[in-house]
Amino acid sequence: MEFSKNLDSDINILQANKQKWVHLSIDDKVDLLNQIRKNLGVFAKEWVDLSAKNKQIEPTSPLVGEEWASGPWATVVGVNAYMETLIAIQNGNVKKLIKKIEKRKNGQLKLKVFPANFYDTLLLNGIHGEVWMQNAVSESNLLENMGAFYQQKSPKGKVSLILGAGNINSIPPLDVLYNLLVKGEVVLLKMNPINDYLTPVFNEIFKPLIESGFLKITTGGADVGQYLTAHPDIECIHITGSERTHDLIVFGSGEEGKIRKKDNNPILDSNKPITSELGGISPMIVVPGPWTKADIRFQAQNIATAKLHNSGHNCVASQVLILPKSWDKSKDLLDAVVNVMKNAPTRPAYYPGTTARHKELMEMYPKAESLTKEMPRTIISGLSSTANEYAFKTEFFGPMYAQTEIEGDTPLAFLKNAVRFSNEKLHGTLGATILIHPKTMKEMGDAFEDCLADMKYGAIGVNVWNGVVFLLAQCTWGAYPGHTYDDIQSGIGIVHNSLMLENIEKSILYGPFRTLPRALNLSPPSPPWFVTNKTADKTLERLTKFAIDKNPLRIPGIFVSALRG
Repeated sequence: MEFSKNLDSDINILQANKQKWVHLSIDDKVDLLNQIRKNLGVFAKEWVDLSAKNKQIEPTSPLVGEEWASGPWATVVGVNAYMETLIAIQNGNVKKLIKKIEKRKNGQLKLKVFPANFYDTLLLNGIHGEVWMQNAVSESNLLENMGAFYQQKSPKGKVSLILGAGNINSIPPLDVLYNLLVKGEVVLLKMNPINDYLTPVFNEIFKPLIESGFLKITTGGADVGQYLTAHPDIECIHITGSERTHDLIVFGSGEEGKIRKKDNNPILDSNKPITSELGGISPMIVVPGPWTKADIRFQAQNIATAKLHNSGHNCVASQVLILPKSWDKSKDLLDAVVNVMKNAPTRPAYYPGTTARHKELMEMYPKAESLTKEMPRTIISGLSSTANEYAFKTEFFGPMYAQTEIEGDTPLAFLKNAVRFSNEKLHGTLGATILIHPKTMKEMGDAFEDCLADMKYGAIGVNVWNGVVFLLAQCTWGAYPGHTYDDIQSGIGIVHNSLMLENIEKSILYGPFRTLPRALNLSPPSPPWFVTNKTADKTLERLTKFAIDKNPLRIPGIFVSALRG
């Protein structure tokens, strides 16, 4: 293996510097992050241009905004949030990062973590984020569950391997930051072959870490990944990818791999833990209520975005639309969603294997409706919620959507049934979204929160696609806790988590049901992450530049662009 010498050299450098990293002062770490943020200002445009080109997005398309949001913007948001936490640790006041602590009636803590500052409130108006802790965490021991690595007297350095994702281009750098800053591990990042075109840009952005021997970035195929996962000097692994890839690493291939998985007998060294984020089947639950025609039009865009963002190649893309069977507006909403999916800006399904997955899906569902000729946008409607459907167990990973109906005499009864269906019938626990009218939510009272508590998902969006949770570093990203290697589903562990919390159950993000007050009776602008937004590219470029330099003179331009969306 010709590549092994270079890889061994990189690992040796990381091994030589792992103790230096764990003992590096917070001031020095903040200085490194400052340098990275400045580099983002220099290379963000090149990053986005390369991403758009390789994902076959027209340079002038508003869809370029997706690459700004899920690339440089998400990364600099993470850098800023980690810097704030490190400074708070240095000053001994990490608790101030939590805006409010509330208790559920069973004593479970809910931490209000977003908006984190005035600019968050101004620029993402109406978005509120919470982190729900596991029951073992109380107000008295909460601080023990923040920044645990920095509380160690004699931390031991480790070399971690990150197997990067190929779809969302901020995943590799954000995973690197998490392992470095929260876990205290130096990192070898192996880029995915699908987006390794960004390796030169990442080498420039993260040059301060690379030159210091705390990070190395490499490329290659499955043979390189196999060599690295088995390498004796790699001490822990994190992967974002498919359940199949995870199982190949942990249990091996072929019949022997299947037997090992059945017996939960990994080939992976027991002293080499692996964490993972592996996707799943994400539900979109629509609660019946007094929706107007304007609400249906707006929420149809919300739903279509959750499916079509990144051409559906998201681990948390909405896959099953759950409508109330007895609601008189279900058909109107479904028709509106189909209309948006038909008319949203077209783009190729760039991710390898999409055509084959679509073909397999059409063989399973020959009555599925193809919505466009240029790409496999497809709707499979009328699935039985009581059947053992392929669509409930197999991730589409493309612009294909399934729809089912659930019974319920009241909105609350429907929601309880939909939550039970999602927990029991859908494979995976990464993310779910609930759309609910504010009046209906108010009428449910505490029962609505009880339904949220019952949902076994790591990230839940209420009136906002739960994929937006990914973009906000104060929230956590990962599967609902409790999976094991032999029942991995959406994975083990979390990332992002800029508050460096431990023992987390889930993150919940609340958004506005409409972006403008109903009393104004205006056609509201779309949020910049909507696939229907006409100025997303300009708005998100401006948001990114503001996040980098915090120049308040940029804010009017952001608002002007956003209001035209």
